[in-house]
Amino acid sequence: MFSRFDRYIARQVIVATLAVLLVLTAAIWLSQSLRFIDLTVNRGLPISTFISISALVLPNFLTVILPIALFAAVLFTYNGLQADSELLAMRAVGLGPSQLMRPAILVMAIALLIGYGLTLYGLPASYRAFKDMQANLRSNFAAVLLQEGVFTQLDEKLTLFVREQGSQGDLFGIMVHDGRNPLRPATYIADRGTIVQSPDGPRLIMVSGNRQELDRETGRVSFLFFDRYTVDIDRVTGQVGPRQREGTERYLDELLWPEEGLDERTRRGLFIEAHQRLAAPLMIPAFLAIAFGALLSGDFNRRGQTRRIFAAVLIAALTQAAFFALSTVASRMAGAVILLYLLPALIILGAGVMIARPALLFKQAEAR
Repeated sequence: MFSRFDRYIARQVIVATLAVLLVLTAAIWLSQSLRFIDLTVNRGLPISTFISISALVLPNFLTVILPIALFAAVLFTYNGLQADSELLAMRAVGLGPSQLMRPAILVMAIALLIGYGLTLYGLPASYRAFKDMQANLRSNFAAVLLQEGVFTQLDEKLTLFVREQGSQGDLFGIMVHDGRNPLRPATYIADRGTIVQSPDGPRLIMVSGNRQELDRETGRVSFLFFDRYTVDIDRVTGQVGPRQREGTERYLDELLWPEEGLDERTRRGLFIEAHQRLAAPLMIPAFLAIAFGALLSGDFNRRGQTRRIFAAVLIAALTQAAFFALSTVASRMAGAVILLYLLPALIILGAGVMIARPALLFKQAEAR
């Protein structure tokens, strides 16, 4: 059963966590959504699609934001209790560190479940929906990617210019430079055209134009005048049919037991992605341990705990940076995935030692 003390502190931690989470999520969502505003304002992308795309990128950031939000909330809540001498009074009535930490640990347990829900389900589901929507937009990119009077580089070897775009998707004043065959680059000029879907993918159909092709071996240019000509742009916009799911789109079972026919490098990448998903939520208890190690170790200091808070923030930042670095190392060396679990374990162990034997870190600093 939760005591009144547990509910009192847990309520403050939850409110502070939600507040920090809301602020950070709003800031990141705004910064990420700016990438898609141009598609809505200038290129006719429906506002509902814009909102959907912007929302689908959030789970990826929430996995990083959630530990930070809980960390900041615990620092804020317990430092406030310390400043108001409430923690001192609680200690005076016989409450030990484990009892003081219990409310935040209960909140952390909930956050940990949410974290695993995000990494094991929310993240792959959102990435899968995002990639499917992205493929759909690319397959119907005439109204999205093209801008009138602008050379649009669809990839490094294919450039498209459209003088005017009609309300029904018709294109006028078309020029295409196709360098996908380096030995025989071609340029197409047509009066009008349109982009259509075929069973094999999107096609650009041009009407009343000419094709100029350079043979680099002979240096000769050949001309072809046409009434109707079709250019395959499937390799640029992506396939419409079934595609192989990327690691970020797969659920845990699909990462650990992928389908047959994948090469060893792809299998290794999926294996590492699975362990990164499993290890990432462990930053939540690790960050909580850092906060408690700073605030609950040592004696009460009436001059405040500014040094401890700065130290906790620095250690948390270094821990997060180390986790990202170890993720990079693990992507190249599969055996290094154990370090992703070892890092939070060492942080939690170190914080436990600090709380049990505070003189190891802060006693000398506070005696100055």
